[in-house]
Amino acid sequence: MGVDRPERYPSWPAPRCTSLGRVLKTCACRRSMLTATYFRGFIVTWTASQILSVWDRCAEDFNFPMLDNGYVYLAATRLSLYASSVDWAMCIEIFGFAPRSGLPDVTLYTFGSNLLRSKKTTDFVSSSAYDNYLSSNPFNECTFAYPIEAGDWQDPHNDEFMASGPHEVVVRGHPVQIPAIDVYAHFGIGLKSEHVVHVFEFCRLLAERQRDLVLATEDERRRCIPQELRHVLTLNDWHHPDLASGELPSATDTFTFLAKVLTGEESTHVYGPKLVNTHWSNWPEAGTL
Repeated sequence: MGVDRPERYPSWPAPRCTSLGRVLKTCACRRSMLTATYFRGFIVTWTASQILSVWDRCAEDFNFPMLDNGYVYLAATRLSLYASSVDWAMCIEIFGFAPRSGLPDVTLYTFGSNLLRSKKTTDFVSSSAYDNYLSSNPFNECTFAYPIEAGDWQDPHNDEFMASGPHEVVVRGHPVQIPAIDVYAHFGIGLKSEHVVHVFEFCRLLAERQRDLVLATEDERRRCIPQELRHVLTLNDWHHPDLASGELPSATDTFTFLAKVLTGEESTHVYGPKLVNTHWSNWPEAGTL
């Protein structure tokens, strides 16, 4: 059974296992060789260093979440791990506001050994384009969720601002009254203007007061994750790599620990990060482009 070797991985070796339903697939990452043994579609051997190599490669290819993304005002984050005896997955949720998108959204970055694909062949101009996408993104997929409904709560002339006067927003079916301007300071949210509230500032307030509503649902988190994987761990705060400065996931204590959790080398009960930096206040450049 052969393995396609796309041009971006010119050094892939030939398969070494050729028995029925089984193939050895080796991905040449920039930092190390990533080897995984497949049996009937499942990976049965992973090490922490191999998982870290996946995350590092995704970061190098700009497929790992950057918390100071210049196009997205960060408001809230969450990370979840899933695993079975043969597969692993990680989902990172980013709730924020990208002015070019119009509405606040949750971007879900999912990484895993055996992902369910949200994108289909019909989403691409040809089947070969879809195959190229899969070859270039073997262990990652990105999806979106929109917890806040469109409405008259945004300024009709500029949707980067909140509308003036009393309004409410509907967040996952729940009406939420827009608070007075003086409420923001109570949550440590400094406003750029004394007279008008930006949508990203409102998102940060919502994340403080209605966090579970603005982040993803379990179904949304599992959109690309097989049901047989059990939930292992959820983090609301962690040390995220500063990708813009060249820091990779493998250089952080958090992601080194998470990789070991997924391979059974660490217990979820011993997690105690020396540094957490996922609060939006730690990434002042986010959304400023």
